Amino acid sequence: MVVKVKQWRLGVPRALFYYYYAPWWEAFLQALGAQVVVSPPTTREIMDLGISLAVAEACLPVKVYYGHAAWLAPRVEALFVPRLVSVEQKSFICPKLMGLPDMLRAAIKDCPPVIDVTVDLSRRPEEGLKAAIRDTARAIGSRGREVYRAGEIARARYRDWLAGQQEQGREFSPGKKEGITPGGRPPLAVGLVGHNYLLHDRYLGMDIAGKVTRLGGRVILPENFAPELGEAACHRLPKRLYWTLGRKIMGAALHLMEQEEVAGLIHLTAFGCGPDSLVGDLAERYAHRHGKPFLLLTLDEHTGEAGVETRLEAFMDMLARRRPA
Repeated sequence: MVVKVKQWRLGVPRALFYYYYAPWWEAFLQALGAQVVVSPPTTREIMDLGISLAVAEACLPVKVYYGHAAWLAPRVEALFVPRLVSVEQKSFICPKLMGLPDMLRAAIKDCPPVIDVTVDLSRRPEEGLKAAIRDTARAIGSRGREVYRAGEIARARYRDWLAGQQEQGREFSPGKKEGITPGGRPPLAVGLVGHNYLLHDRYLGMDIAGKVTRLGGRVILPENFAPELGEAACHRLPKRLYWTLGRKIMGAALHLMEQEEVAGLIHLTAFGCGPDSLVGDLAERYAHRHGKPFLLLTLDEHTGEAGVETRLEAFMDMLARRRPA
């Protein structure tokens, strides 16, 4: 869809794949001259707005995406909602995410134009990425050399962001002895896996990482170690998982449960997520094989924070009791 939004305010919802590709998107669009407006962090008001607009069958993260898009709608001239079909070869994204542009147009009253560039890297990744970059630039009125320059800026920004996550991962690597507790022992290493849009949205994901830390744990997230380790762990499965994000979660879970220093594993998921219903059960089975305690936390719009805290307290207490003297 050609919208011609150069110098316009272009809205980017702070939800779903924003937590995977925000540095790339923002750097690319800004380099092409667009004024990028990102919705604020999730609040109860944004969540309620999304719930009122979305169909009941949608999972909670999709409902929250509606809320962010609706918050942006009266404040921008266009919305950037790429149609993500596949972000890697022979693997795909959830159909609900593929259909977001059409669902938003139908649900949001007076919806501004939506830039719904298709991203499909399932067959020829390099060609698919170039096509997505070209079509996005065209939609905001850019062509030629400035597109190539913007692409290079975005790649560099994204590489720096990934490198920063790896650097942070060295601080959380299993076996690190810093951070001794008052009792004279290092905090318990706890693996936390799930979709980035749950782990890093503090309201939607209820700040599970912060709660575990306050209970005496040291959280290890999937981005705190090289993604190649998760991919290698996934190769030990009898069959390759079809969904990109499900495979990443499963790979991270397998890698963490194979680390002796990791005391237990928490899988954070959203009610209504089809791929997660498979991945969660599979991860729990493998955790039992490795003798690792496993906690599955499923969130929806009715989940109470007190109940989540109670389950986390019981889990951390159990890990402490299992700890060797």
